[in-house]
Amino acid sequence: MYIKIKVVTDAKQEKIEKIEEDSWRIWVTFPAENNAANRRILEILHNSFEDKAIRIVSGHHSPSKIVSIV
Repeated sequence: MYIKIKVVTDAKQEKIEKIEEDSWRIWVTFPAENNAANRRILEILHNSFEDKAIRIVSGHHSPSKIVSIV
């Protein structure tokens, strides 16, 4: 399954919002530097989709990402 994610970095608090079946918005407190925000996004998704393999397919350097969940 692929989902589209819009990321907001440097947020005051972390939050995840499901917009559509395959579209999510995630706020993280980490900056978009040194891959910190991407690592935190993967941690948040691992908590939501336990026992699934999760990886960023595209958008490693963009606020819009496509993530694979298997």
